[in-house]
Formats: sequence, structure tokens, C-alpha cells
Amino acid sequence: MTLKLSCFFDVLVVGSGISGLSAAREAAASGCRTAILSETRLFSGSSFYPGTWGFGLVGPEDENDIEDMIATVNEVGCKMADSDLVRTFVSGINPAISHLETMGCHPKKAAKSSEREYIPCFDHKHRNWSGLEADGLRRTFSKQLEEQNVTILDHCTVLELVKEEGRVCGAVVSCQNKLQYIGCRSLILATGGYGSLFRSHLCTDDVCGLGHFLALKAGCRLVNMEFMQMMPGYLYPARNTIFNEKTFRFANFYTPDHTPLFHADEEALLDLRSTYGPFTSRLASRAIDLKLYQASLEGENGVEVSYAEAAKSEPPEFIKIYFDWLSSEKHVSVNDTIHIGMFSHAANGGICIDENGWTGIDGLYACGEVTGGMHGADRIGGLSTANGLVFGQRAGRSAAAAATVPCGEANMAGENSSHPSEPFSFPCREIADRAAIRSKLQNDMYRNAMVIRNERGLLDTKTELEQILSSAHWSPSADTAAITDSRILEGQLMTAICILNAALLRRESRGSHYRSDFPVENPQMATPIEIVLDHGIIAKFK
Repeated sequence: MTLKLSCFFDVLVVGSGISGLSAAREAAASGCRTAILSETRLFSGSSFYPGTWGFGLVGPEDENDIEDMIATVNEVGCKMADSDLVRTFVSGINPAISHLETMGCHPKKAAKSSEREYIPCFDHKHRNWSGLEADGLRRTFSKQLEEQNVTILDHCTVLELVKEEGRVCGAVVSCQNKLQYIGCRSLILATGGYGSLFRSHLCTDDVCGLGHFLALKAGCRLVNMEFMQMMPGYLYPARNTIFNEKTFRFANFYTPDHTPLFHADEEALLDLRSTYGPFTSRLASRAIDLKLYQASLEGENGVEVSYAEAAKSEPPEFIKIYFDWLSSEKHVSVNDTIHIGMFSHAANGGICIDENGWTGIDGLYACGEVTGGMHGADRIGGLSTANGLVFGQRAGRSAAAAATVPCGEANMAGENSSHPSEPFSFPCREIADRAAIRSKLQNDMYRNAMVIRNERGLLDTKTELEQILSSAHWSPSADTAAITDSRILEGQLMTAICILNAALLRRESRGSHYRSDFPVENPQMATPIEIVLDHGIIAKFK
């Protein structure tokens, strides 16, 4: 199908989580005509996932704490983070929080901040901890977007990035059951991670890795794709609710036949396991997650959990807040027996960017969970939200500054050379059996590319997905919904293969990446892995 330019913006932001909202606000505040595009509704993605009680946000306690936090991020990242990007990141957190406050959003502070539960996951000390609530963010950004005249395009999916003379200058978008060609001077990808590539995931279904696929096709590099967060969540009741890791030390765990899941030496690890949420191979308490994951593979009921009296009578403040939320929002009591399993949650890696969110491709920027480099093999708790704020703001300002002519002079006809003037041809086709293919993808990725990985499982899954891609039956289509879903599925398959290629190349265990056939860290592999598209998906050490 040949598509004519339907509209034009100085900056087009794809994704409406915290990073996309921050980017759109900053671009518009710079004087640029800006649009924010969301696959579902505004305020979506992992930032506004309904299965959690709020957003933890951490930064340095003060200027004197910056160097310690930088060192800790690099240490927790197991030498997989970009040290320059980490410095920009950590140094920018508190200014980004202050900037958020000037917009009218005031993060909550802990009343009992000295309690151990407020030490961030994988950290060794207390930091500047704040709590953000979804309703407050919605109010703040709704007001800001309205004041800055940002155009909101909801229920839209980007299917292709358009390039002209090496510069990204627009996108093919499925919007309101029709295909449109939207032009722009700068485009910002803020599409989130790839958690829904796995059968059980603690994120919305639109967090599917499509942004990684679009960036790769545009010529970007991906980094650290093998590192992700996997953590316990509820199977029943209130399925897909995040299990609060701080409660590990107050919990009892049983198999389906009601025998204790852990031996005495494993139970002794529950106190350590209560200090962090996502799985890591670095610590002895990995034994806890390995058993939880194995139980998830063996049966749909997972592991039965009940709480000790200490969690009910005098819980720490952080845990009380969680149980109060659980009761009011999910109608689950601390006295109820629950069933949990292991879920995919968030990506630690993604599109390579510089300190300003530039991807290395003219006109293309990225921010938030779709990016990589500021985190490593493991990530300190609360830094995902901080990432969205810091690099969302920086990407928005940089994308606005990158306009090749003064912002606001663009017109619909494409008369200025800074944006495309020719129609764009997009193939309208669909894949048959999409539901069956997606189900196989998610089941195979969950079984072979989650907590426990090995050569055989990774290679078998990679071979199967490549076979599906090469032999998929594509047919011409006039059904916009089918065309859109087929493109999303193609992107899911490609992004999954990126993860598998990186996991296969990393023949060691490091942070969240655990290879049962290579269970220890190999110092010779202390280098990040990059993914490029060059006559196929290529994984190589950086």
C-alpha cells in the first residue's frame, strides 16, 4: 500500500509510560509541535501496570553519595553497565526528581525510612527513597501535556520507522483501524521492555519488544539483551500481582501436597532473599528462585504461601503499605493462602543510546526500559523509574534540539526538505495461525529462556523460532487489525531471537543470566554483548 503523509510533528514520541511522558513534555516545552503515541490508552505500559502498589524511586542521598551510588550500580551490574552512562544517570536522578516536583508531582517519603525494607534491592545502604503513585502522575502529566498542546494519539501502533537519506523522518502507524504515514523531524522510542514474550509476565501485553525490532531494523544496536528481571508473582488469587519480596522472611512455602518446599538450609536463605525482588545468580539465595521456577514449570498451582504471625501483627511500614494496598485493590488479605510462581518482569538491556538518548541514527532517540547501558546484569531497585525520568527528559530535550529547521515551521505538504515529501510503500500482509505461534513463542521462552537456561533449550527454541519466521505463511491482506497483529508477532519473534542469541553466546552465569551448564561467572566474559542486524541477527561481544 502506498501511503501519503497524513500529518507532521516536530517530535513524535512512541510510548506513554513515565519515560515517554517525560520526553513528550520536555520536547513540547522546548517549543516543538509534539505528539505522543500509545498502543493502548495514555498512561500505559509497565509504568502504570495495575499489578503493583506503586513506583519506588531511588537516588543518591545527597551530593556526597553520588560516587558511592555510581560504584554500586557498576558493581551490581557485574561490569555490564556503561560507566559513562551510569555517571550521567546517577548524577541526573535528584535533579530529575526536583524537576518532577516543579511540575506539581510530589513523591511520598517514608515515615520510617531507616527500616531495612527501604534499602533498595541489591543495594548495601539506604538512599534517597521516594514513592510515586499512578494517580498523581496522571494528574501531573495530563495537566502538563494539555498546557504544552501535546497531541495525544491513543490506540495506535507503530509498524515501521521511515528513513530518508539515513535519517528517521516518520512512521507507519496503525491507528483507529487504518494505516497512516506520520512524518516527524525526530522520533523517540519509549516502547518499554519485552516481558510479554514469556507466558507468565508481570507487565501488560503491549510490553512485547516491538520497539527493539523497529530500532534494529532502523540500524540501531542492542545491548545486554540476555539480562532481565524475573520475580515471584501471584498465580492465585489476583493473578499477575507482584509478590512483595520483603515478605519472604515472614512466609511459609509448601508444595501442592502441602509439604515444606525448602529444606532447613534453604529456609535460612529466606532472610537474604527478602532483601531483593528479581532473581540473581550472584547470591546463595538463588536456590529459592530455582525451586520456585521449577514448581512453576511442573504445575499451574505453583507454590502455596502463608504468612507468619509477625507479618500480621506488627509488620514493618513498607510491608504494611503493601498489605493495605493488596486488601483494598486486590481484595486479598494477609490471612489468605496464596499461590505464587516465577514471572518475567522487566528488561535490563535494550537499545544502545548515548547520554542524551541518541541511538546513533539521525533523527532517532530512545529512553526508558527499551534502552540499555545504564543497567547491567542486575539492577538496583527503584532505578527503572529513575531511568524513565532522567533519560526521558534528556531524550525529549535532545530530540527537540535536533530539528533541522526552527520548530513550528513544518507544514502538512512536506515542502521543507527536513521531512519527507514522497509517499511511502508499506507491505500489507498477514501471517496465518498467529494465536498458535504466539502461544508457542511464549511457552517456549518461559521454559527455556527464563530463570534456568542451558545450551540445548536455548538452541532448540532459537531454531524453532527461526523456522517459524522463515516458513510463516504470509498472504496479502486488507484487514488492518490482522496486518497490525502480524507485524507485532514478527517483531516479537525477532526480539526473542535477539535474547536467545545473546544468552547462547554468554556461556557463563552472571547476575540475572543463569546457565545451568555454566553455573559460575567467567572473568573472560566481562564484556557486554551487542546485537546488530546484518543479513540476520548477529550477537557479538562489544
